[in-house]
Amino acid sequence: MKLTLKIWRQQNAQAKGSMKTYAIDGVDGDMSFLEMLDVLNDQLIEKGEDPVVFDHDCREGICGSCSLQINGEPHGPDRLVTTCQLHMRKFNDGDTIVIEPFRAKSFPVIKDLMVDRSAFDRIQQAGGYISVNTSGNTIDANTIPIAKDAADESFNAATCIGCGACVAACKNASAMLFTSAKVSQFALLPQGRIEATRRVLNMVEQMDKEGFGNCTNTGACEVECPKGISLENIARMNREYLFASLKG
Repeated sequence: MKLTLKIWRQQNAQAKGSMKTYAIDGVDGDMSFLEMLDVLNDQLIEKGEDPVVFDHDCREGICGSCSLQINGEPHGPDRLVTTCQLHMRKFNDGDTIVIEPFRAKSFPVIKDLMVDRSAFDRIQQAGGYISVNTSGNTIDANTIPIAKDAADESFNAATCIGCGACVAACKNASAMLFTSAKVSQFALLPQGRIEATRRVLNMVEQMDKEGFGNCTNTGACEVECPKGISLENIARMNREYLFASLKG
């Protein structure tokens, strides 16, 4: 395939960025989107030009690093996949593909297509954990019976990889789907109930401090989420937050 790539280039967070156009040939439909960018970068390096900077790690849809806005959609036109799992057969010969970083005030651009998503780390650190005494013998997790429905819902929430697609898809750049998934995975389990009040208050407070917007109720976050995190988690977090506020 021959493709025209329009890619956002920005030297650093302070520099003014712009779209640059690149032509690429010989793209195989079985290539992943990141492999296609690797081919482009090889060509740019051979020409003595700076390669396009983009974030990636596992390339197996696990780490959530490969967050790109492709033709206006987080992770591109496919569903329930990350950018590294998107294959070039989703595009046609002669297509023009627009590639940008995730756009959100709370995700400042580091360089080109790479953004700083450490705001998610700070939300997680604010309460996304349980306190366990690890001295002495380790407690067997199976000593606490948990209903299967609750365990399944908790596991589904825990599959969130923190890629930020929910933020990029939301017109308010809301992080409520991410935050609610991290709240839910503990709120559904008895081990997480002990610190439930403090957790939801702290995590929501940190989310607001980071500058994320409010939920729009449009559901774009769930549609674009590569792991299919449900909007039900936002409803659960709102209930948890209400109860915690009343307790306070």
